[in-house]
This record gives sequence, C-alpha cells and structure tokens, in this order.
Amino acid sequence: MRIFNLNKEYNIVCNWENTRYGFRHLASLCRGGQEIAKAKTCYYNRTWERFEFETTILKIINDNFIGAEKENFLQVIREAR
Repeated sequence: MRIFNLNKEYNIVCNWENTRYGFRHLASLCRGGQEIAKAKTCYYNRTWERFEFETTILKIINDNFIGAEKENFLQVIREAR
C-alpha cells in the first residue's frame, strides 16, 4: 500500500491485487479520511509506468478534478514519485 497526499484535504490510497490473469492497481480518493472515488487498472504482464500506480492515479485525478486544482494535483504526483 502507498499513500499519496495531494493536500491537507485529499489523498490517494493505492494498493495492488493478484488476479487470475495478472494483477491490478487499485486507487481510492479520500477527502477528510472518507473514500469518495475509486479507480482500477488491470494488467496481464507488467506495466510500463514511470512509477508504480501512475496510470491509476492519473485516472482518478482526471475523473474527479478540473482546472487549476487538477493541474496542481498532477504536479504534486509528478514530484512525489
């Protein structure tokens, strides 16, 4: 499990699970400790990500934020890897 803090209010909790054919990355977007959104990405072999959970984190940010807030959170993730 890995936690990415976006700011004082939001964080993303990431985990992975084995599946029958490979594995998947899971991410939960939390606001004030409460889960408000989920995302998952399934893989059959290996990932080509720059850092672990990259695709799933980008998916959850893109689906739940817009404008300057979204760009700020993407920058936080780029720096956190």
